[in-house]
Amino acid sequence: MAYRYCASCGRNLPGESYSNNQWNKGDGISRCGACVHQKQPANQSANVAVVNASQTARLNDAYRATFTSHDLDHPFAQGSFRWVAKGKYTEGNRAGQQCVCKWFKTGGVMESRFYDADLSAAEEAIRMVSKWNSHKLVNRMVRVNKPEVWTFDNDARASWARKKVLQEPFITDYQKFNSNTGWSDDSIPWSRVMQALSHFCYHYSSGQTLLCDLQGGVYQDGVVLTDPVIMSLTPGKYGPTDLGPNGTSTFFHHHKCNEFCRSNWRKPRNCTPYFKRTAGTTMDIVPTRRSRQPMSAMGAVYE
Repeated sequence: MAYRYCASCGRNLPGESYSNNQWNKGDGISRCGACVHQKQPANQSANVAVVNASQTARLNDAYRATFTSHDLDHPFAQGSFRWVAKGKYTEGNRAGQQCVCKWFKTGGVMESRFYDADLSAAEEAIRMVSKWNSHKLVNRMVRVNKPEVWTFDNDARASWARKKVLQEPFITDYQKFNSNTGWSDDSIPWSRVMQALSHFCYHYSSGQTLLCDLQGGVYQDGVVLTDPVIMSLTPGKYGPTDLGPNGTSTFFHHHKCNEFCRSNWRKPRNCTPYFKRTAGTTMDIVPTRRSRQPMSAMGAVYE
């Protein structure tokens, strides 16, 4: 894939970030689509009131929580590869409020690095959603739960002592809005807003990233999201749910612009569906050494 530096913003972007007209102008002149359509800098636009990451992120704002053995033995929810248990904050500004912890279905881990991809995806989602909030395309805020890696105490029961989990505030009235393979429930307004949010993030990043697999809860003053998927130009950069360009292509094959999208927002040139469209979260194959024996003939994993 050919790359070129945008003459306006200076970013080194792939060819699909430019219109054919701009690309044909050559190096040093071409301007990416985001710069062409942005008539003035975002922080100077009359339609943009900057919302920063601290306003978009929904924090634990606590430093201790408790979970009963029953809650841990009987998780109330699950994702594609994690269990979710409900507990309660006991110390901090959220003391008394409900919270959740999440851990891998394959078992507990003792090192924080196993959650690096989750934390990176959450940070990028918060950054992009802050841009969306700044543009005020709808009259409600979208916020994103910001998880932290917490560790069970030494005096927890033996199977949990020192185990590390992802910790974040509880979300009420959970629902799923779209998936990372293009599924969406377009029958309700907030799902259509989420589809537009995904499209906006792809456009605003000049085709670098796609925010999708959006899920969370609707509140009186907006929506809170959790466990978003970021798809990038490098499959797996943000974990096994980052399906890369083929995932982005699949998403836009099924995407239908709605009243919250803008006609000038970019789409990928290639919209071929490479993955099965499903409401669940799709994970691509995890790389492994070729010398290892296969368990079965498995491709992408769907749940």
